[in-house]
Amino acid sequence: MNRVDEVKLNLSALSVFRGILNRSVPKAFFRLLCALDKSPEEFLSCYGEFYSLICERGCSDSLAYAMTEAALFDENVFTRSAAGGTHALLPGELQRAVRHDCETILAAAGLQSDDVLKAYPRYDEIAPVAPSLPRWHSGECAEGFRLFDGSLDSVARWYRENGCGIFARYKAFIWRGGDIQPIINYDTIDLDDFTGYERQRQRVMDNTRAFLQGKSCNNCLLYGDMGTGKSSTVKAMANEFRRDGLRIVEMPKEQLTDFPLLVDKIAHLPMKFIIFIDDLSFQHQDQTYTTLKAVLEGGLAARPKNALIYATSNRRHIVKERLSDRAVSVDDVHTRDNMQETLSLSDRFGLAVRYTIPTKNEFLEIVLAMAKQKGVALSDDELCAGAERFALSRGGRSPRCAKQYVESLFC
Repeated sequence: MNRVDEVKLNLSALSVFRGILNRSVPKAFFRLLCALDKSPEEFLSCYGEFYSLICERGCSDSLAYAMTEAALFDENVFTRSAAGGTHALLPGELQRAVRHDCETILAAAGLQSDDVLKAYPRYDEIAPVAPSLPRWHSGECAEGFRLFDGSLDSVARWYRENGCGIFARYKAFIWRGGDIQPIINYDTIDLDDFTGYERQRQRVMDNTRAFLQGKSCNNCLLYGDMGTGKSSTVKAMANEFRRDGLRIVEMPKEQLTDFPLLVDKIAHLPMKFIIFIDDLSFQHQDQTYTTLKAVLEGGLAARPKNALIYATSNRRHIVKERLSDRAVSVDDVHTRDNMQETLSLSDRFGLAVRYTIPTKNEFLEIVLAMAKQKGVALSDDELCAGAERFALSRGGRSPRCAKQYVESLFC
């Protein structure tokens, strides 16, 4: 049996990593190998379709990378266990199946165009056109498979650092259409991009680190004035701790009733999740906040142990309240109870961090720091005078205003 036929049979027997045969490049490659016993027309058609696909995917010079990347991003019993650091506890026979699959994928990734063409039993019939056919090149394998030597530890280490399945390929997500959807172009802001608010960020960072270490931690509410960096702080935490297995899923406020569905999708995964609810606020008559209350504390479908809720709001008490709501009504027997009901939502966040508008000096410090980072060639006096004029035109000082001013200098 030649090497190509052996690879074809082993690909047919993939078990733990069988899901890669549903991915476009491995699926088309397997189809090409299965066409070895077809007519010359069918075989060459599969060859052309495969080459067209890998050109579209940008991997005609890196087939090995495409094949092994598909395996890295596959979600199965091994990748989930490896991401959680428990792959060594899997049954011996299952580990043997994983080794077989990894070896098979690497063998397939190493096949060259001529290997496949010359393995065709009726090669003499395609020999006249074979020299003119386009060739692919294997290139290097993806990182996790590059050092594979029969031991699963090197592959498992990659999953431990990067997660598994869709959560290895992407880092930020949003709940949309009843499912977790990846965010392709997510905000890459990191902690070095901030100036000021060190105390607030440190509290959030300590809470996040405790969560990742399995220590006592709390759902977190970041509240206060607009433009002060509340949302940016949450996104920076997700980026800071990405290598520690942290992922962020944004859940729009109007879809909070889907929370049990989200829980079902992430509860069994080994990664840790921040469920991010941005700009959280409710009108007094909006009863959706009772859903969030049950999620935070008390509901049967509460958050799983591998998730924390981080929410931002311009209001400390989240639910909009009017003075008339506190007036005694002839129709309301228990006015105080209703007031407590309104305030109880924010009370269920174990950690509340306040962000306030900076003072004039703090604002100018932020401007000068940002200008230095961007390499602005203006004196401090010129920057401060310009920043003050810009802030007055915007109706107030904030880190967002400082950033907009510095960026306007390059327009």
